[in-house]
Amino acid sequence: VQLVESGGGSVQPGGSLRLSCQVSGLTGGTNCLGWFRQPPGDEREGVARIDTRGGSILIADSVKGRFTVSMDKAKRLVYLQMDSLKAEDTAMYYCAADLRVCSISWYRTAEYSYWGQGTQVTVS
Repeated sequence: VQLVESGGGSVQPGGSLRLSCQVSGLTGGTNCLGWFRQPPGDEREGVARIDTRGGSILIADSVKGRFTVSMDKAKRLVYLQMDSLKAEDTAMYYCAADLRVCSISWYRTAEYSYWGQGTQVTVS
């Protein structure tokens, strides 16, 4: 399984970015795909997740109403749309995957077996 993030960059407060995660190597079964972020000197936190079987999504309270997650199965892409960005959204953003249904603890890094290299988002 390989995950490759793209779409990061620098943006002013109030702006938008859309991150992409190119997924390869997953089977046709149900998988859980998550987005995490890690600010400098801080822990990695779950931002959003999507279940590839039914497409159900969950968004962390910290970004609810501003971020959303979606996927294009045909292109094997998972997106994180980020609107109304704030300085505190500055972080390295990671895509993660696991070969099972999303768990109730989807926001924990231990729930995912596969990780991308990350893409930097800077809001200033």
